[in-house]
Amino acid sequence: MIVDEDEHRGVFTRRALMIMGGQATVLGLLAAKMYRVQVAEGARYTTLAENNRISARLIAPPRGPILDRSGTVLAGNNLNWRALLLAEQTQDVSATLDNFSRIVSLPDHERLRVEREVAHHRSFLPILVREFLSWDDMAKIEANSPDLPGIMVDLGTSRLYPFGARFAHVVGYVAPPSEKDMGDDAMLALPGFRVGRAGMEKSQDFRLRGKAGVVQLEVNAAGRVIREIGRNEGAPGQELGLTIDAELQKAVLARFGDESASAVVMDCRNGEVLAMATNPSFDPSVFASGVSQAQWDALNENRRKPLINKAVSGLYAPGSTFKMAVALAALEAGTLTPADRINCPGHLDVGDTRFHCWRKRGHGRLDLHGALKHSCDVFFYQVALRTGIDRIAAMSHRLGMGTHLDLDLPGQRAGLVPTRFWRLRHGKLWNRGDTIVSGIGQGYIQVTPLQLATYAARIASGRAVVPHLTRTLDNVVQPGAQPEHWPELGLQETNLHAVRHGMWAVVNEGGGTAPIARLPGAQLAGKTGSSQVHRVSRAAREHGFDSSKLPWHLRPHALFVAYAPYNAPRYALAVVIEHGNAGAKAAAPVARDIMRDTLARDPARLQHAPGAHMAEG
Repeated sequence: MIVDEDEHRGVFTRRALMIMGGQATVLGLLAAKMYRVQVAEGARYTTLAENNRISARLIAPPRGPILDRSGTVLAGNNLNWRALLLAEQTQDVSATLDNFSRIVSLPDHERLRVEREVAHHRSFLPILVREFLSWDDMAKIEANSPDLPGIMVDLGTSRLYPFGARFAHVVGYVAPPSEKDMGDDAMLALPGFRVGRAGMEKSQDFRLRGKAGVVQLEVNAAGRVIREIGRNEGAPGQELGLTIDAELQKAVLARFGDESASAVVMDCRNGEVLAMATNPSFDPSVFASGVSQAQWDALNENRRKPLINKAVSGLYAPGSTFKMAVALAALEAGTLTPADRINCPGHLDVGDTRFHCWRKRGHGRLDLHGALKHSCDVFFYQVALRTGIDRIAAMSHRLGMGTHLDLDLPGQRAGLVPTRFWRLRHGKLWNRGDTIVSGIGQGYIQVTPLQLATYAARIASGRAVVPHLTRTLDNVVQPGAQPEHWPELGLQETNLHAVRHGMWAVVNEGGGTAPIARLPGAQLAGKTGSSQVHRVSRAAREHGFDSSKLPWHLRPHALFVAYAPYNAPRYALAVVIEHGNAGAKAAAPVARDIMRDTLARDPARLQHAPGAHMAEG
C-alpha cells in the first residue's frame, strides 16, 4: 500500500501539536502552582519552613526578691551549678549514671527520679541530675567527661535565704513542683525550677515566678539542636516588699532564747506587721535543695513543732488577756459601768461547782480599774454572767479574736470564740459554767498570737486595723499606710478609756500584776495572762497546787499583750511563751524588752524605695 507523503506529514503534525499542547498544559499547571506557592502564598510557606527549622524553648526566669521594709534581702537568688543529662548523647544511660555516682554522690531516690524522667521525656531534652555542685564537683565532672557521655554542667539560679531560720515562717520556702503542680505550664518542667510551698513564697508565688524567656534554636528534622539563633531572657519575678523589720525580728528571736514561743509586733495605727517570730524554726534552704527523710522526720517529731508558724496557726486559750474584751462587751451593753464594784471572796459558787480566783484569799470589793489591775477572776466571772456569751463573742470578733483576719499569709487559723448557737450545733446546750470560764478566757476559747496583737492594736487605736505583711507589690506601696484608711470600731471613747487605763495600771500602778514590764521613759499598757492546758482539781487547789512543778507540756501557757506609748499609741504586741506557766513572770519581761527595742528602733519610720534593695549587712 502506498501512503501519500502529504497525508503522513499531516498525521505527524497533528500528533506533534497534541503532544506540544499537552506539554504546554502541564507546564502551565506547574507554573500556576509555583506562582501560588512562591508568590501568592509565599509568606505563609516561608513561615512554615522557618517553624520547621527553628525550635523555641523556654528559659527559667530568676525569682523575684523578697525584702524587708528597709530593703534588706530576706529571700534572693544565688548562682547554682548543676549537672544535666542529655540522653541522646549516651548509648547507655544507666552506665553514665553509674559513673557519675562514683564521681559525685547521687542518692538512690534522685537516681530513680532521673531514670523516670528519661523514660518520659524526649532524648534531646536536658534532665536535671544534681544541683548545687561545688567547684570540686565540677572539676571532677570535667576531668572525667570521657566517661560521662551525655552529662553537661550548666549554670542556673537557686533560692538564697541569707537569714536562715529567722524568717522561715514568714518568708516560707520553695521546692520542686509536683506532677500535679505542672499541669499545662511548661515552665514548671524546666530543670531546677521551684515553686513556693509556704509563707510569702507561696501566697505570692505567681508574682515571684516571673515570665519565662525563650531561646530560638536551629534544629534538624529529628529535633536535634544545631545552633542558637536568638534569645529573649523573659521577665524576672517581681520584687516583694514586706512590712517586717529584719533587725527587730532578729532582736525578738534573740530574746526568746531556747523558749518555745511566738510574738507579733504591729504598728497599731495601720496594721503593718513589724515582727512575726516563732521559735523554734527551721532552715528553709533544705527544702530548696531537697529535704531528706531523716530531716523531715526530725522536724515532724520535734514536740516544739518547728514547722508550724505559731504566730498565725498556734491556738491558745487567751486566759486573763481576754478580760478587756469581756469588760468592753459589758460596758457597751450597759451591764457594767466603770464605777460598779463587785466583791471577790476568792471564789464563786454556782450550784455545786466552785470557781476559784487565782488569789486564794480574794481581792475584796473592786471596780473595773482595780479588777483589771489585779486581774481578779471572780469579778469577770460575775461580769460574764451579767453580759452573756453572745455579747462577749460579738465584741471579741469586733476586736479581732476568733475570726479570720485575711492576712496575706497562708496557714492562718481563725480560732474560736463560741456562741450559744455554736454549742447547739455541736449537740449540747450552753450553760452558766461555760459562760463563767469564758469570762477569764478559758473553756472553748482559742485565739492566735496574731489575733491577740490585733486585739491590743484595736483597743489602743479605736480602729478596725487589719494586720498585713505586704508593703510594696508591683513597686507600689499598698493601701492601709495611714490610720484613716481603717474604720473606727464605733465604741464609746469613755469605755475605751476605762479599759486602756486599767491596762496602764497593770504595769504602772502599785499592786498591778506586771510591774516587771515597766519601761523607763515610755509608759506601756499591758495585760498578763496564763492559760491552762491541764485541769486542776479542787482538792489540788486547796492543798497549795503549784503548776510550775508539772512536766513542761502540762504547764500553763504564759501570755502578755501590750501597746505603747500609753498616751500616743504607736506599737502593739502579743507574746506567748508555751508552757511558760505565768504570764507575769515569763511573758511580761519578754514583751517589755521587745517593746523597748521597738521604740528605740522605731521601725515605722523606715522607708524603702521600691526597686532599690540592699544586700544583707
